[in-house]
Amino acid sequence: MDKSLARRLEAVEELPQVFYARVLQKTRPEIGAAEEEICGGHMVFAGQGSPIGRAVGLGLDRPFTTEDLDRVEEFYRSRNAPAQVDLCPLHDPSVFEMFKDRGYAIAELNNVLYRRLDPKEEFPAAPSGSEIRRGLPEEAEAAGNIVERAFFPDGAPEAYRGLLAPLYQMDGALVFVATIDTRMVACGVGMIMQPHGVAGMFGAGTLTEFRRRGLQTALLRARMAAAAQAGCEYAVVVTQGGTTSQHNCERMGFRVAYSKVTVIKQLEKA
Repeated sequence: MDKSLARRLEAVEELPQVFYARVLQKTRPEIGAAEEEICGGHMVFAGQGSPIGRAVGLGLDRPFTTEDLDRVEEFYRSRNAPAQVDLCPLHDPSVFEMFKDRGYAIAELNNVLYRRLDPKEEFPAAPSGSEIRRGLPEEAEAAGNIVERAFFPDGAPEAYRGLLAPLYQMDGALVFVATIDTRMVACGVGMIMQPHGVAGMFGAGTLTEFRRRGLQTALLRARMAAAAQAGCEYAVVVTQGGTTSQHNCERMGFRVAYSKVTVIKQLEKA
């Protein structure tokens, strides 16, 4: 692992947020979603209280300076939001010291897993009684609802309601759904990150009563096959450590590239 490869892997959390903000700009302009290039990456704002929207990919192909951090903080301050930045072990030690001096705290810790793709690789057929197919644009809301219900079976918090449908509306998304008796019961989305040559896998969920049938494994394989045919070198998944999702990925040949942190600086009270 080196900075060059880390920069490519970080694109799987950078670019979907950029495209997500662009979808919101068209579909929900009242939110004030915004994205801006900075220091080799992007900073993204997707609305007040949204769990999506932070600075990713900064300082891996060029120095990360205090002036860059000033810009990050102003970008979020002007939108009345806390500044959040993703950092990984490949960043220079001086970068971590800079954030420490500014009073940032760790908000989130995740593992980045990757797997080499081969367009000639053959995968097993879908589980008996199910069909894995490409998702349709008009199914975006239904697919988003499935993921929302998978994570929040008792009802999603306000900040997460309707959050996922835009993932299925982004240009270039690799959307796949699993159906049983024509009913959509599971789904997953991916995205090819050009020119980085990697594909991110995210936005997956299965309705509770249809779990443990191998549907998510089949959906991941379908997205990997599509990404390989599109010329991607690696598939990438970002997940919390020790989760079932990570274990499933590792059984399919993914391995941890590194752990990364999201650091946050709360708005100063007036």
